[in-house]
Order: sequence, then C-alpha cells, then structure tokens
Amino acid sequence: MSAQVLILYTGGTIGMVQTEQGLAPASGLQERIEMALGVSINTLPSFEVLEISPLIDSANITPQHWTKLASILATHWQDYDGFVILHGTDTMAYTASTLSFMLGACAKNIILTGSQIPLGMNRSDATSNLQAALSLAVSHRIADVSLVFDGKLMRGNRIQKISSGRFEAFHTPNDDLLGELAIDVQLYPNRMTQSDTTTPHSSLDNNIVSFKDGAVGVITLHPSQPASIYQSVLDDDHCKAIVLMTYGAGNVPDQNPAFLSFLTEAMLRKKNIVNLTQCLHGGVSQGAYAAGSILSSMNVLSGRDMTLEAAFSKLHWLIATGEHYYSILEKWNINYCGEFTPQ
Repeated sequence: MSAQVLILYTGGTIGMVQTEQGLAPASGLQERIEMALGVSINTLPSFEVLEISPLIDSANITPQHWTKLASILATHWQDYDGFVILHGTDTMAYTASTLSFMLGACAKNIILTGSQIPLGMNRSDATSNLQAALSLAVSHRIADVSLVFDGKLMRGNRIQKISSGRFEAFHTPNDDLLGELAIDVQLYPNRMTQSDTTTPHSSLDNNIVSFKDGAVGVITLHPSQPASIYQSVLDDDHCKAIVLMTYGAGNVPDQNPAFLSFLTEAMLRKKNIVNLTQCLHGGVSQGAYAAGSILSSMNVLSGRDMTLEAAFSKLHWLIATGEHYYSILEKWNINYCGEFTPQ
C-alpha cells in the first residue's frame, strides 16, 4: 500500500476550473490538492487521487454511477485504510444515501465531501473540507457512509442540501450530527452505526447491485394537480415505485377523484408508494389526520422522517436487489442504516 487514503474524484465544484463555457470538472487534481494543502499535507494521512473517467457534473449523476462508485471501492478495498469521495454538492445526498444502503456498516471509513467554491479560488471552502475528510478517513472509526462539510460530520442518508450560496450547504433536519470539527474534533460514537470489527478487511463485492433506470418516480403534491402527472407514472412500465411528497404530517387531497383513482390504480398495478412530507423538518404521521387516513388502506408506506433522497435511494436499492411489490411492503420498515428515527 503506497498511501493510506484513496481520494476518489468524481467531478463537482471542488475540482472545477474556469472555461469559456463556465466552471467545468478538470483532471490533474492531485497536483492541485497538494499545492492547496501546502505544509499542512505533512500532518495529514498520505493519499492518492483516482479520477473517474469521464469526470461528471453531479447534475448528470445516474444510477449507473452509483454502481460504478461501489465497484471502484470494491476493487481498491484491500489497498487503502480509508476512502474519501469528492462529489458535486447538487446530488451529493442521493449518492451518499445510495452508497449507505449498498455498503451498510463499513469496516473502513468512507467520507464524502465537496465544496461550494472550487479548490484554489479565492475564499474557497475546498481546502478545509478536504483537510477534515482526510483527517477523519483513518484516524477515527466511522462505520456510516458519511459527509463532512463546513466542520460537521453527518450521516450520509440523512443529509439534504439546504443552500446554494452558503458554506453551510448541508443539514440533517431529523438527525443529530455525528461529529463537529472546530478547534477540537468532537465525535459522537454513540450516534454512529456499529460495524462488525471482527472482519475489518471483508470484501464489498457482494454489496454491488445494478440499478434500473427510471425505477422510482417522485410526485410532489400541489393544489389543482394535473391528472396527467398521475397517469404518466402509472403507464410507465419501468417505474416500479413512487415517492409521494405530501402535505404536513402526510396529508393528501382525499376529496380529489383523480388522486384517489391514482392510488387505487397504483395498488392494482403493484407499484409501491411511499408517503413523505414536503416539510423540511419532522416526518409523516400517517392517519393522524382524516385527510391522510386513507393511505394505509391503499398499501401506501410511511416514509417516517426520511429525506426524499434517502427514500428514493432505498426504493431504488430494494428494487435493484430483486425485491418485488409485496416484499417491499414487508421490508420497508426495516431501519437498514439509520435512515429514519426509530419510534
């Protein structure tokens, strides 16, 4: 092993440079990282940078990229003590959530990070985020696939991007921080997932799945919803499950014939539906109000206090592992990797 940490560079703002068309991902990141870290590099774990090809703007992430990332980690699992994934912030929460379901409680640290301003540019947050990620990659035991950003360590399947203009870009609205990095590093091991430390070098090969494009749809409710939106996902044979973004504590327009017909038809066509609140904080209390009580009778699953990204990723992962309509109904309430708050 020539280095302790593998930095997997997927693209994103952190490694972008200015072009005539605007900011775009650029190769040659190892040299730019070493230059930006300066003398602090001597206090950090040794690292190597592996750039995926082609580099991508995270807005172009697809489920195939999640499989590719897991496969790269599996290939190099025995060669490094820890892993840092550099990723664009726009879809960071989707990738972090999906990897958490695929990889489970990891025997080696997998830390995601990125930045709001590219590395090397004036006032960039990239250097501090990189330093934090590298310092956590091997120095502390973190079983959760996690994100470190703006001095905060967060569980990957509980994060949401909350700002496009602040360095505090991410928040975990329904979960406690796993750690805080200020003058001192304060970690909270009791909040972390516990891993099986008896097999520290186990392979990831059995965790890799191939995702199905278009398998999960998202419908956000709003007043006077066009009925064609419902029909489009019903008629799409590739779409096997739907995340339904509802009002408040999980309420729906129970006096709307088109919506009720949609729920009935989805159940008949064996398309799983997960009820998730549009509210940033809190979760679904399905049946607390009369306007939401009909959902359980239609086999609609409660998303509890999961993020959209986590619910979307969990459905994708269950489908990719071969689960079908009825088995998803049975397994949905399993808390696989801390994706929701136990009640």
